[in-house]
Amino acid sequence: MSRLALLLSLSLLGCAAAGPGESEWPPLAKKWFDRADASFKAGDIEDAETAIDSALHADPQRAEVRILAARIALAQLQYAKVQKLLKGVDATEASSIRGRAYWYSGDIEQAADELEKLVADPEVRDPWASDIAKLSRRGIGRKPFSMTGGMVAVTEMPRVGTAALIVPLEISGEPALGLIATGTAEVVLDATKGSEPTWVSMRFGDKIEVRDVPALSKDLSGISRQVNAPIRALLGVNLLRHLHPTFDFMGGQFVVRNFEAPPPPEATAVKLSYVRGGGMLLRGAVGSTASQTPASLLIDTAIPFPIALDDGGWAKAGVPLTSLRAVPNQASLRQGLLPLLRLGAFDVPSVPGLAGNEPVKEREQSLGIELDGLVGSGLFASFRVTLVDGGRTMWLEDMPREALTQQPLNWVDEPVDDALYEELDKEDAGKPGKPAAAPSKPPAGGGKAGAPPKAPSGVKP
Repeated sequence: MSRLALLLSLSLLGCAAAGPGESEWPPLAKKWFDRADASFKAGDIEDAETAIDSALHADPQRAEVRILAARIALAQLQYAKVQKLLKGVDATEASSIRGRAYWYSGDIEQAADELEKLVADPEVRDPWASDIAKLSRRGIGRKPFSMTGGMVAVTEMPRVGTAALIVPLEISGEPALGLIATGTAEVVLDATKGSEPTWVSMRFGDKIEVRDVPALSKDLSGISRQVNAPIRALLGVNLLRHLHPTFDFMGGQFVVRNFEAPPPPEATAVKLSYVRGGGMLLRGAVGSTASQTPASLLIDTAIPFPIALDDGGWAKAGVPLTSLRAVPNQASLRQGLLPLLRLGAFDVPSVPGLAGNEPVKEREQSLGIELDGLVGSGLFASFRVTLVDGGRTMWLEDMPREALTQQPLNWVDEPVDDALYEELDKEDAGKPGKPAAAPSKPPAGGGKAGAPPKAPSGVKP
């Protein structure tokens, strides 16, 4: 054999041994895929969708491209698209995405099959999937979140000295208090009533009953102490997306509908996405009136402060870390004033906030994306909020004058309970750590949470 023939044979053998790899990516497809992956991890779901569509056009059969496209579609609650993209893809991540799409679309039997297959893999640690697999198998034949009764139910939201979004309701016939908790995917019941996942019914305002509500179980005593009320249930996003709800802390109303709410006369629309189908995410901007930088923020209304940013988020806002003040008795937390936060078309100036990397990092690790911060009930208490289009859009309206004149934070000196974060651990954290605790009381200068509620001016259906 000649020297040239030998070299050619060795080259061909090397290529065959390597199999499919980076070199076999069509160059254009790889560039679009990398852009989509980077945008998704940064929480820019809109750009991620644009990029992955181009990657699919250039290389439609590659599993990596289809799995990322399915992750993006799940974040947009496009369940049928998820199933189409993952048809024939047999991988652990594909099962995780597919199982979630079946579950959130209400296909209980298919969800049970897919999630049981997922958790049977000894390398998979997914507490959410384990619990939901049990619920799905027990719930075959049910129609989750079926609503009966009137067209609209209005409930008065009590004040408890904080900005907590508390809703009186009945759970399987028993009076209870629920907490609107957009940082958790499912309804979570206090473990004192049982430790196993279960199905319950919920009644709002003696008008609307929601049947076949899936619910997980955790000890909520820490959250009850935090908000100064006996919380029986966390009302997660999977329930909220079915209620067509409006919550108005300043007006003291929680409205449930069995129809899509019409657009308010004066409001801004904020597009929402849901990482892994459950983490409520918005793409806003931080900075000043002269310049703003896009920011990815996880909405978690179970935490009481208006906003918490990590060091990178404060840097995006143009606020020097050296200007932040320490929170008494909270070594890992500092506080400051965000010059401007843009939500949709609203520019909210002078937003008091916390600086702490641990609470944000905890969410990043469980969701697999990079966040700039968290938005809590302390901010949304200033708006009338309505979820439409199955939770894909949030209407914000009637920004009151007090939202424009918030005072700097004056956090209390007493230590606070870490249980707030422990109870809100995300579903996929393999070994959840303990993030920094949040303040247990609202700012002394804010005044809104402790003020007496104004009389409701009538229901806005």
